[in-house]
Amino acid sequence: MSAPSDTFRQTGWPGLRGRLFHLYFLFRRPMTLGARGIVYDRDANAVFLIEHTYVPGWQLPGGGVETGETMLQALERELFEEGNIELTGPPALVSLHHNRHASRRDHVGVYLVTDFRQTAPKAPDREIKAAGFFPVDALPDMTTGGTRRRIDEAIGGVAPSPYW
Repeated sequence: MSAPSDTFRQTGWPGLRGRLFHLYFLFRRPMTLGARGIVYDRDANAVFLIEHTYVPGWQLPGGGVETGETMLQALERELFEEGNIELTGPPALVSLHHNRHASRRDHVGVYLVTDFRQTAPKAPDREIKAAGFFPVDALPDMTTGGTRRRIDEAIGGVAPSPYW
């Protein structure tokens, strides 16, 4: 039986592409910083998740902070690119994590987004295979462990871990 983390390990071209991305960012940004958003619809008790084309599992939307960009700017850009989601109020930074699974240098800030609007449902594209809102108590089976933990921390009152 494989370890739970192996369930989300990508093989073949998608796995190689993921490792090449991290190698590229190692040289481009010696320490990587990312921003992810828990887009939470309180009325429906649902969160917005995405499924990438290049890594398995359902995840929170977000991505890397580019040179000259703030974490909030990166979050806003990624939410729109990955979900057609616009902020209508300020999100709350709820936690920071060292993502040892990505690299020894990767850190991720997690924001809780409750004031937003989605301009249109997100259609699949080259990066996003699928996206949508899911009830907090009925997340898709292939939701990653890190995603589940961040939702529990931000919405369920669990103390944040320093690690992804």
